[in-house]
Formats: sequence, structure tokens, C-alpha cells
Amino acid sequence: MSDVQRAPKGTFDRLPPDSATYLAVRDGLVAPLLTAGYGYIETPVFEETAVFSRGVGESTDVVSKEMYTFDDRGGRSLTLRPEFTAGVMRAFIEHRLFAGALPAKLWTVGSAFRYERPQAGRYRHFTQVSVEALGVDDPALDAELVALADAGFRGLGLTDYDLQLTSLGDATCRPQYRELLVDFLAGLDLDEETRARAAINPLRVLDDKRPEVQAQLADAPLMVDHLSEGTRAHYDAVRQHLSDLGVTWVEAPRLVRGLDYYTKTTFEFVHRGLGAQASIGGGGRYDGLSAALGGPDLSGIGYAVGVDRTLLAVQAEGLDVPVTGGTDVFVVHLGADAKRFAVRLVGQLRAAGVAADTVYGGRGLKGAMKAADRSGAARVVVVGERDLAEGVAQVKTMATGEQVAVPLGELADRLRASV
Repeated sequence: MSDVQRAPKGTFDRLPPDSATYLAVRDGLVAPLLTAGYGYIETPVFEETAVFSRGVGESTDVVSKEMYTFDDRGGRSLTLRPEFTAGVMRAFIEHRLFAGALPAKLWTVGSAFRYERPQAGRYRHFTQVSVEALGVDDPALDAELVALADAGFRGLGLTDYDLQLTSLGDATCRPQYRELLVDFLAGLDLDEETRARAAINPLRVLDDKRPEVQAQLADAPLMVDHLSEGTRAHYDAVRQHLSDLGVTWVEAPRLVRGLDYYTKTTFEFVHRGLGAQASIGGGGRYDGLSAALGGPDLSGIGYAVGVDRTLLAVQAEGLDVPVTGGTDVFVVHLGADAKRFAVRLVGQLRAAGVAADTVYGGRGLKGAMKAADRSGAARVVVVGERDLAEGVAQVKTMATGEQVAVPLGELADRLRASV
């Protein structure tokens, strides 16, 4: 099988039965949004490259190193989405959602793509739940977003994580802070690539994970110590609302995150059981993003949660996330007439909302019962030619092993009632 095609490096296939847990985690992260007035939005898996280079920022690793960019047959430069916010903002502007009720509360879920070294908890293809509230600058809205993300994790039973929180200021105080930081960085021993990054956005240097760089940053000035009066009041209000909502956090004055568009409130959820790739989600306010993409000068705030990372966190804590779906009733048939009956019964049960299945491919009783056991069905119906002649079917309750004969005319109703 040496010539068998395989998934590209850094990607994966998600297969049953494990995929059921993945879906349960994804839906658990979405559940709080459905009670908070957020509507579903879907955007293309690829966009014009400028959406991300202008929106995410030229100085970021995402734009400079990690994007899957290609020219289509018409010569247009397109990029597989490395994140969702820029594309959602593009749709917000293109379809003039800013002319309607604000904030526009939106959520989406799907795959994103970044070219980076594959490692545990970090893939080139990954899934995110992304949430945005656009058009209103209100610290209470910031707190709502943070609390919704926290509620998603708590709803799954996660406890071994920290919410890191800071403020990255805005146009009223960032320029003055930038000058302080540029002066500080000028005195450090940095390589040319890092200096080039600092020339575009010096804050990005604070996000450098290399120990030799971090050691030189111990005395770097921090944005949170140089907030303007207005941004300080905004940050204080966010923290007050979070306290009122029962959400706890730790101050993280060095938190930058990997995208250029963040302003004011910035946050990240870090799980203590995941090692180096500890982030399971995060976000912040991006008051200049709409204008950068050619739209009105409106504010926004959002976050993204990694479904794959959250699943790893669930596994790290040994949590048993309830899954939906599966099979309630499995019908085993013996003989041609019994097969016709089984197919009809399964159709009736499914029409009534009962998850039902049967065996295919002409297996014998032993193989059919193995299939029934693998299905996880709570009840197995066995019907053969002799049963049909007697007008009954055998119904076995798998948990107890109890088996009873049920008249065929009562079978569907009895099975529906037992689910």
C-alpha cells in the first residue's frame, strides 16, 4: 500500500466514533452564543489576500510566514483563511450590516489554515469557533464576549485554565507608548529580522517566545502602565463587569497575541495541562479594523476558540463529555422476508425520531450481533422467518441482557416509548 494517498502533513482526518466527542466539544463552545443573541455567519474559506494582509497585519508571523497564498486562474491573489475575524469584517462592510441594528452579533465555526511546524496541539489545518460583536464600543460588551468564552469552557467541565487579561491602549496613548518601546528596543541585541518586525509594529517583539529575546525584555515598558485616562476607564469598567459576572482573571501586562489589529481589551485562555501549546482561545477589541478594510470607522470585539485545542484540554482533564446521536435501536434480521420487515421497521422508527439501524451485506447471526454491539444501541431487535410466522420479534435490552417477545403490531410503538 505504498502508493496510497495520505492527508497532507499537518492535517488530519476526524473519524467516528471519536468524532462524536469532537462535535460535542464544538457544540458546547457554541451553546452560550445561542442564548445571547448571536447569529450565524458563513464566509468563504478563501479571500482576496489583501483582506488578511491589511487586516491581520504585515508584521505578524501569520501574514509574513504562515499564509497559504496562491494565484487563481484569473491571476488574482487568494489566501486560505488563517483566521476568521478579517473575513467576517469584510462581509460586515460589503453587506452593509453597519446600517442595521448594532452591535452586529455574529458567530461562525470552521476550518482555518496556517503553514507552521506541526506539533502536538498545533496543526496546519485546525477548527475554530469565532465570535464577533461589531459596531459598538462598550466595556460591558467586552465583558460579555469574555464571559461567553468562559461559559463555553465551563460548560464542558473545564477548570484547569487561566483567563489572562490586559489592555493594549488605543490611538490616544499607543503612539506615545510606541516611542518609549522603540527607544527601549534600540538598545537591545536583536537580529535583523526582529528589528524589521519592530519597525512595523514594535509590540510584536514583546510576543517573541525565544528565551534570549525574553531575557532582554525584563525591563521593557508596558502598555498597561501608559494608558490614557479614557482607555484606563474602559479597562477598569471591563474588569468591574467581569467581576459582576463572576468571571475571574489574572493580569497579563505582557500579553500581545499574534495579530496586529488588537486595541484596548485583550485576553487569552491558557490551559495548564497542555504544555507549550497552552492557548485554547483568546481575542480582544479591534477598533481600527473596519476602517483598515475600507469600511466605516466602527469598533469591534471578538474571540476565537480552538476546537482541537479545547478537545485536548478536555482529554487532559479526563472529562467525559456527553455525546449526542448514536443508535437507539438496531434490528437484526434472518432471512429475506425478515430483511424486508427490518428495512421497513427502521424507516418507521427514523420517521418517528428514533435513531435506528440494521445490518447490511448478508451477514450471519454472529456477524449481525457483533454489528449490533458495535452500534451501541440500547435495544436490539432480532427477527427471523419463524418469528414472522409467529407474529413476534425478540427485543433484547443490552444493559441487562433481558429479552422479550413483542407482537409485531406493537413493536414500533413499544420501541418508540422505550427511547
